[in-house]
Amino acid sequence: MLTKLLIANRGAIACRILRTLRAMNIGGVAVYSEADISSLHLREADEALSLGDGPAANTYLVSDKIIAAAKASGAQAIHPGYGFLSENAAFAEACETADIAFVGPTPEQLRLFGLKHTARALARAHGVPMLEGTELLADVNEALAAAEQVGYPVMLKSTAGGGGIGMRVCSTAAELFEAFDAVVRLGKNNFSDAGVFIEKYIERARHLEVQLFGDGEGEVIALGVRDCSVQRRNQKVLEETPAPNLPDGMADALCHAAITLGKAVNYRSAGTVEFVYDSNAERFYFLEVNTRLQVEHGVTEQVWGVDLVRWMIELAAGTLPPLAELRDSLQPDGHAIQARVYAEDPGRQFQPSPGLLTEVVFPADDRRSLRIDTWVESGCEVPPFFDPMLAKIIAWQPTRDAAMEALHAALGDTHLYGVETNRSYLQQILTFTPFASGEPWTRCLEGLTYQASTLEVLSAGTQTTVQDYPGRIGYWAVGVPPSGPMDSRALRLGNRLLGNDDRAAALEITLSGPTLKFNCDAQLVVTGAEIDLTLDGEPLENNRVFTVQRGMTLRMGDIINDGVRSYLCLRGGFNVPDYLGSKSTFTLGQFGGHAGRALRTGDVLHIAPLTAPCPEQALPQALRSTLEAVRELRVIYGPHGAPEYFTPEYMQTFLTTDWEVHFNSSRTGVRLIGPKPEWVRDSGGEAGLHPSNIHDNPYAIGAVDFTGDMPVILGPDGPSLGGFVCPVTIIEADLPAVGQLKAGDKVRFVPVDIATARRLAQAEEAQIASLHPLAVDWQPAELASPVVLEQGQSDKRLVARLSGDTHLLLEIGDPELDLVLRFRAHALMQALEARALDGVTDLTPGIRSLQIHYQPEALSLTALLEVVAGLWQDVCLQDALEVPSRVVWLPLSWDDPACQKAIDKYMTTVRRDAPWCPSNLEFIRRINDLANVNEVYKTVFDASYLVMGLGDVYLGAPVATPLDPRHRLVTTKYNPARTWTAENSVGIGGAYLCVYGMEGPGGYQFVGRTLQMWSRYHAVEDFGGKPWLLRFFDQIRFYPVSADELLTIRRDFPLGRYPLRIEQTTLKLAEYQQFLADEAQGIEAFRTHQQGAFNAERERWIANGQAHFDSSDVLAEEGEDAPLQPGQAGIDSPISGNLWQVNVEVGTPVREGDVLVVLESMKMEIPLVASRDGVVSQVRVQPGSSVRAGQCVVVLEKTA
Repeated sequence: MLTKLLIANRGAIACRILRTLRAMNIGGVAVYSEADISSLHLREADEALSLGDGPAANTYLVSDKIIAAAKASGAQAIHPGYGFLSENAAFAEACETADIAFVGPTPEQLRLFGLKHTARALARAHGVPMLEGTELLADVNEALAAAEQVGYPVMLKSTAGGGGIGMRVCSTAAELFEAFDAVVRLGKNNFSDAGVFIEKYIERARHLEVQLFGDGEGEVIALGVRDCSVQRRNQKVLEETPAPNLPDGMADALCHAAITLGKAVNYRSAGTVEFVYDSNAERFYFLEVNTRLQVEHGVTEQVWGVDLVRWMIELAAGTLPPLAELRDSLQPDGHAIQARVYAEDPGRQFQPSPGLLTEVVFPADDRRSLRIDTWVESGCEVPPFFDPMLAKIIAWQPTRDAAMEALHAALGDTHLYGVETNRSYLQQILTFTPFASGEPWTRCLEGLTYQASTLEVLSAGTQTTVQDYPGRIGYWAVGVPPSGPMDSRALRLGNRLLGNDDRAAALEITLSGPTLKFNCDAQLVVTGAEIDLTLDGEPLENNRVFTVQRGMTLRMGDIINDGVRSYLCLRGGFNVPDYLGSKSTFTLGQFGGHAGRALRTGDVLHIAPLTAPCPEQALPQALRSTLEAVRELRVIYGPHGAPEYFTPEYMQTFLTTDWEVHFNSSRTGVRLIGPKPEWVRDSGGEAGLHPSNIHDNPYAIGAVDFTGDMPVILGPDGPSLGGFVCPVTIIEADLPAVGQLKAGDKVRFVPVDIATARRLAQAEEAQIASLHPLAVDWQPAELASPVVLEQGQSDKRLVARLSGDTHLLLEIGDPELDLVLRFRAHALMQALEARALDGVTDLTPGIRSLQIHYQPEALSLTALLEVVAGLWQDVCLQDALEVPSRVVWLPLSWDDPACQKAIDKYMTTVRRDAPWCPSNLEFIRRINDLANVNEVYKTVFDASYLVMGLGDVYLGAPVATPLDPRHRLVTTKYNPARTWTAENSVGIGGAYLCVYGMEGPGGYQFVGRTLQMWSRYHAVEDFGGKPWLLRFFDQIRFYPVSADELLTIRRDFPLGRYPLRIEQTTLKLAEYQQFLADEAQGIEAFRTHQQGAFNAERERWIANGQAHFDSSDVLAEEGEDAPLQPGQAGIDSPISGNLWQVNVEVGTPVREGDVLVVLESMKMEIPLVASRDGVVSQVRVQPGSSVRAGQCVVVLEKTA
């Protein structure tokens, strides 16, 4: 009895066979190349075995690997699918030798029909009409001679070919000579057979085929005629059955000829006899026999109501009913058409399009009127090694016209984004006269002109991303930033000029722009910082609507004057999928926009067709970006200020300083250089060694937080939670101005009150809506306490602080780590959620805080405070607080190599002398006065970490603290912060542990690395239907794994192949408080010892001169570069930054365009290239060197 079958194939056919195996209750074993790791066939199989890395020649075509996998899994049979080894006689024999059933024809039949020249001889012997052709050809000279006899045009074919591979139409001797070696090579590489032959080519031929099934005992039946004439590059695109518009009796004659061939060899299993049909002469000719299941078998199944895969398996298992019985019960019904959806670009000669599928949506599949055979889902990587087919969409209806209409609609409801596909091309074929009339021929598509509403990226610019306004709102609590345009005003004005919806997506261009070729008509406008623009070489004006004709090329050069970001808006916007409600790109999170990243050369962007052009108007001069020498940014004082954290004198200094923008600025945050803060505290206590440290609280976009001694303006890609104080927050109306700050710019902060801030915000909205400037009189405000509500005492104390004009920060109890406070914050959040107040956008909890993001025009501050005060009173009356709490076990690679890399990069580009370098673990040991680093290891693995917040740093990343205070290792955070941290690094900062949700900046001290906290696209069971893994009040427990083991886990976990151990519990506050009381003596002794070590470390810092870090130390000294001599050319840095890599040395010969050095600035790596051929005569920088804008970094000597 057959209980387990291995599928020696991949993709859609593997998934198709698995579906039948499930219906038959037979175990399915999948094999895979590592390149196919995200394919659905792995997830749907009962077992999946790797064939190793590489293309088919190293994996799916290696018989020994396939048979070894079958033996290892205990499979009793192998189904080869189609392609690969499906027609390989030696493989079929090897299966029989290994006592494994081969689900297909006999090896002898595979040999006979598999080589086209022997199949032709058999057909000739049985009177089947033949096209004039040759036997196998020895070389190109023999081919040329034979072609002269047959007469051009001819088809040069690989004898072992299939799927359109190894076939070339040659109209002249020159074409044949050129094609010969290529066809030989294709046959050898894809089918391990170099034999080729020639046959006469009929120019307007139809490709018809008959589905056969034989029992191997002499009984053979035919299941109708398929038409597969619609082809591109000799590969089928649309297939249908029954074949339309055949003369009476022709279908029967085709079936009779096919059955004759099958019976001649006692054919076994499924197969197809292919014919060329000459419509003019109404004659058919034998083409070949495919001794396997065809890609298009599904249309036959839909019309005849059979499962051919089931028949094949039952025949191999000896359980198939007699074919005569099956034949008598068969009756064809209706019409079915199949469309092959390929990852390819019809606009670029069907160039394959591998890559990441960020959105996969198919219409409902009822397996009758609509059937979809696919292997992809959102998050699948389409590898470059294999056939580019993504899916087969099959529509069945009673009539052909209805089937065409249904298929067209199904293709319209199919969304595949991330790679280019032929989906729209298939729709165009369905309405193309040759197909629509039922009179197609094999080369008819050469007459179809593909229409695409796309533009091609010929060069990408420094950093070009898709953004929309207002971005991704509503996920701040789980660490998803809004993203969106950094200068939202510029993007919105562009959309307004074009008459677009305010949310229409546009391109944000940083520093220098892309070159774009339009494949359709479009209207565009470029706003924001002025940038060099040309359309087909002719200059274009910024801030004016222009119409672009199909085929034109737009070149966006460098930003001309001040500012750093420009916006390209198109009429109708850019068509990219929504991710969590927005099209905005979050590059650090690798989602949103186009493939979750900045654009690259070769990308294709889809845009809305230009159906209703708008007037070609210009933006009024008064609304265009004007940038002063010193930018004034208006702010609300708070949430944290003097005298709690800063001296009052320093706050005045802060507001009167012209701050300089640091080169390490980006969309996550704009760093500033200026006077050191004057702190009123020595440290952050439990929250961290530096006085800037506080217990992690939610930030508002535009908050100016001190990461150590350096202020940073939080940008739209910044983290939602952090442990740093924020003395001011930029008002909503001035946030767009932050998007035009670049390295070296000067900034001054001006305090205003809430009323002024809201008048300015409303005026900004009115300007955008009307496209008319609107002046608003305003005055700076005196500093007043940001505290707007105080209520209760001790652990029931609530303080409300202003955090800009649209955020309110609620702080609970004293500034200490107390789980009671977190419980109450959670209860208050739940109470606010239950009220569902109109105007509340987001509720984000911190350790002892809760931030409310609200819209004051919908919900006034006064009304909000009144609601909060009432709800807080209710919360404080609840004594028996308890919450669900899961224990989630996570693997941890201790001191992982990715952590070491981040430390090395920090020491090179940020700070060399930091006391936590070069070993974070040694620093943790020292500051906690533990005996050795093994004690740090033991503490981390013994602890149970309670998740207090999510999104620190980013994407569901937990901020957690040990339930047992004796496991709370206290550290300080990096000062200044790292610019790069590997995804899912695990660190400790203050008394907290964090798992970094994604690659990005950071400041916690590393202990290791774990698995993913966020599932971007795949629905993994452990995530519970959300993209984020953890929930508030989960308990994290770690177990050790090696770095190599972790790499394997990180590969498998996002695909649902590494289930976690998760235990359901309840955390009761009263029980926890009793534990603390019982262990009070030991806990107090631990804290006293730890505090002593903490103080000793700080004294060492002071003694070593490490207590403060001057952010200006990282700037290059201003000074004149040595003048260049005649014959020399200088390569200048276009922007301030740090040198990350130097690729040349003195004496190195270079060619124009060679990369000389790589600059790191604004979180981007910017290559500086040779401006001409030459020899390097000077290298004025080294890795780690600071560079200012305009500084000469390399000097080239002109070569003779």
